[in-house]
Amino acid sequence: MLVNRLSRIVDRIRILEKKQELLPPEEEEFKHLELALLARRLRTIYIALSCEVSCGLIVGVIIAIAFIDAFLSINLSSWIAGLFVLAMLAFISGLGAFLREIFLAVQSTSASMRLAIF
Repeated sequence: MLVNRLSRIVDRIRILEKKQELLPPEEEEFKHLELALLARRLRTIYIALSCEVSCGLIVGVIIAIAFIDAFLSINLSSWIAGLFVLAMLAFISGLGAFLREIFLAVQSTSASMRLAIF
């Protein structure tokens, strides 16, 4: 779902950049505002995606360490606990960034509706 949102943002940026020459001067400022908001959304969804992928990688490392711990009878429980906390921080950060991107998307929709009314 995050990659889908990322691709939609990138597609919208490409469309706006192609239409740059065709826009009348009165819509030029709106285009710059929309591009700035899309850039913020792009950065935020990228952070969310990076955090979620990092969480998945850390969970994979936790599983590998758990097997190493079981087979070699080495006490790695403190490493497992520390990595689990790190994975949960990455997961929560990713969800927070995703929620922020949703807020920005809703904000951009309501702003464009206000501009269309006036």
